[in-house]
Amino acid sequence: QVQVVESGGGWVQPGGSLRLSCAASGNFFRINAMAWYRQAPGKQRDPVARVSRDGITTYADSVEGRFTISRDNAKNTMYLQMNSLKPEDTAVYYCAADATTRSPIWSFSTYWGQGTQVTVSS
Repeated sequence: QVQVVESGGGWVQPGGSLRLSCAASGNFFRINAMAWYRQAPGKQRDPVARVSRDGITTYADSVEGRFTISRDNAKNTMYLQMNSLKPEDTAVYYCAADATTRSPIWSFSTYWGQGTQVTVSS
């Protein structure tokens, strides 16, 4: 019903930058808040940043000042600009989109992407 697809991951040296994208598509009434999470090997999935539909942003302390989350409501797309990357940022990054759907009934659910790998190493 709602598909979420991340892109933009890859390998980068410490201090480098990457930009992740997340696109939501399918049969929905509206995409509400969107967020990035990450999961390193052997660890739990943790929130990284969140952006409301109105553009209000929040960040994990570990990425504050280095990462910037943004979105384009017309394209149902969210971005994560990651600067000054550190080896500890290495993880699979997941996009989560809160969507309102109305078929067959009105509902509100969170949809997840498959994740994109980010590796920071020299």
